[in-house]
Amino acid sequence: MPAWFFHLLLLGCELTASTKSYTFQVDEEDDSDHILALSVVCLTDGAKDECNVVEVVGRNHENQEIAVPVANLKLSCQPLLTLDNFKLQPPVTFRLAAGSGPVHLGGWHRIMHRKDASFEDDDLSEEDEEELPPIMPAKK
Repeated sequence: MPAWFFHLLLLGCELTASTKSYTFQVDEEDDSDHILALSVVCLTDGAKDECNVVEVVGRNHENQEIAVPVANLKLSCQPLLTLDNFKLQPPVTFRLAAGSGPVHLGGWHRIMHRKDASFEDDDLSEEDEEELPPIMPAKK
């Protein structure tokens, strides 16, 4: 059975009137497993009191592009939304579908790497393990 180890990296991007989208993708030759988790979407300094709609754009099982709104923020009533680590698989695009922002997106990126299978120390059989002495009752 292969062993895995992982890296956890922070993710952050900002969507504005001039930068309406951000695409997160990984190298196609990378054989690691990647998970992107969106934790928070919030309006930042300079935002107007208007509806700011953030969409996640990805591909469905038929490889067709789909866009799903994940946040509708307005400075006067809901400037921040917590998404409880909404998990996505790259490639994924975040798009400001309405409003001028700025909207900050924060989360994390987990990369799981397959560990080299040449380590045989992990595959000890029960016979190779040391036997522990039995637990003796405490003396009174």
